[in-house]
Amino acid sequence: MKEEIGSYFQHVYGPVHTGEGNQYIYVQQAASLLREQARDRRRAVSEEDREYLAARFVAPAGLQHARARLSGSRTVLIGGLPGNGRRTAALMLLHDLSETGGTLHELPDTTDDTGSPLLDTGDIGDGDRLLLDLSEADESRFVAVQNTLSDFRSALITREAHLAVVLPHRLGYLLRDDLKRLAVEIGRPSARRVLTARLRRDGINFTPDELEGAGLSTFLTQAPMRDVAGLADRIRQQRNTSTADRGFPHWLADALLHQQNQSARVATDLAAEPSGRRKALLLSLAMFHGTAPAVVLYAANSLLGLLSHPPDPAPRLDRADLYAELSAIKAETGPDGNAIFSVPEYDRGVREHFWTYLPDIRRQLRDWFKACLTELALPDEDRTRAVRRFAEQSLRTDRPQDLVWLADQWTSKGAAARLIPDAAQVLACGLEDDRHGRFFRQQIYEWAVSTETSGRLREVLVVVCAETMSGSHPDQALVRLHHLARRSEGRGEATAREALRKLTAADDRLYRSLLDRFAAGIARGRGAQDRALFLELVDPVRLIGFRSVREAQASCWSDVLGQKDEFWGPSLAAWLTAAEDVRHRDLVLRVLSTACATDVQVSGRVYRVALGWARAGESTDRLHTLNHLLRHLDAAQGIESYDRAA
Repeated sequence: MKEEIGSYFQHVYGPVHTGEGNQYIYVQQAASLLREQARDRRRAVSEEDREYLAARFVAPAGLQHARARLSGSRTVLIGGLPGNGRRTAALMLLHDLSETGGTLHELPDTTDDTGSPLLDTGDIGDGDRLLLDLSEADESRFVAVQNTLSDFRSALITREAHLAVVLPHRLGYLLRDDLKRLAVEIGRPSARRVLTARLRRDGINFTPDELEGAGLSTFLTQAPMRDVAGLADRIRQQRNTSTADRGFPHWLADALLHQQNQSARVATDLAAEPSGRRKALLLSLAMFHGTAPAVVLYAANSLLGLLSHPPDPAPRLDRADLYAELSAIKAETGPDGNAIFSVPEYDRGVREHFWTYLPDIRRQLRDWFKACLTELALPDEDRTRAVRRFAEQSLRTDRPQDLVWLADQWTSKGAAARLIPDAAQVLACGLEDDRHGRFFRQQIYEWAVSTETSGRLREVLVVVCAETMSGSHPDQALVRLHHLARRSEGRGEATAREALRKLTAADDRLYRSLLDRFAAGIARGRGAQDRALFLELVDPVRLIGFRSVREAQASCWSDVLGQKDEFWGPSLAAWLTAAEDVRHRDLVLRVLSTACATDVQVSGRVYRVALGWARAGESTDRLHTLNHLLRHLDAAQGIESYDRAA
């Protein structure tokens, strides 16, 4: 009989259920979770997020020079120290050029699909404003991008577009001489002004003296801009949740507590702590801070077992109870009965200490966390916080593969369906990370194109692409959703199609890109995968005034019409119905006639289906549309046309 290590309790885990209905509920829960988290992170290129940033933006030193460089050369390379807000400055420079008429979008930073160039001139539209973030690029990629930049800039000039590039700070020595004239170094904006601007914009009033405390001054001197923005957000949260008798000084003091660095204190405490069991309790409480004491105890026992820690031979009642063990590590239970450290931010210090100074057990910590999340039936908020904490440490210590492994494990065959939101969240955390986001975009691409990816993981990828990646990298989200829609089955395929529809619904550039992908896929022999997607997702009249759109539509229809009438008949009827509108009639029918111009038999089949459609409606508009279609079909065949009664 195996002896349990330390205290023992039961029923902290829930049953495993993997039914389809239950799975769908958890997929929806994952989508809702990521959607909510996306609202809290405003670094995307969407107009709504840019307007939010612009209202709170404080110009750094050098921005005016960068603006002049961008205006004169259509390209600016933004340099500066990490934490100075280089990406935000680049976004704001492009945002200020909204009168150019094009769209603002970020260039892909992964090589999607075979043969994709590092900088594709096909990504440039007339008047576009383009962002290229190379802040975390490695040496080889930085050099390769520079080698293609000359031709790309020529296309920029031709199309009257603009490009802002965020440079990697540590690789400045690799910048080519011919590009140095485009580089502008931006300084650090006033952190106090940034904080003030954000607070004023959120309707928070204060006096200048209330921003003069020593603690705040020290923080503002050292903190990167994202942490200054985070402080403003926490002050707002304190304002929204505090009682009426508490004012700005209290909100600020409470918000600053979350900025305290307890690393030195944690290191001292652990150096004086000989007990492995107490260290396990420390880390367990740090990971599951604010949860029930039973959860902390289960996690500690699990960690000790995984690390083969010898059990305590003393009888159970001779050992300390959990209250005493928690007190020994400076922990307590709050009014809600959950366990917390008595020192603010001590939990973060513990996590950072273990991941930094015990690098040899990081893989075991990954396995331990996976086991805890798999077995523990935690409330949703506790699971979300725990996943975020683990992801933060994995990314900080350059172990993004641990999050990939967890996502794969939690979506594998036999895994509990309730792990689906956890899998989605670890991938979302990776995508949102400044240093490792590109790694996750590439990994998700590889999963999306692989035939070995499980159906459950595909559903998670759809959610992650639709709710997280689409905000910052919509072009790359489109590519991955397209591959997922091609390769998924059942509800997963329907979910991917709906995600594609939503992503392209309000963005004409993305819609045209998707249509071009359908046409290219068909041309490369992938017609079977893209025919149904084309018929379901392409609007007969959207952007039909553009020749390139009509050419892509006709190319797709030409392949579709090679299938049985039953496959395309209902869609043809929908296109003919759209053609009843005289504003679009000629162009829609031109697309259809062009698609079957080289095959008399196909033209006959199209006319026969159209004839049935006209007779089913019994309207004058349908008869007129049918006669116009006949003229187009005859003209495409070189035949002199005449009206034919329906």
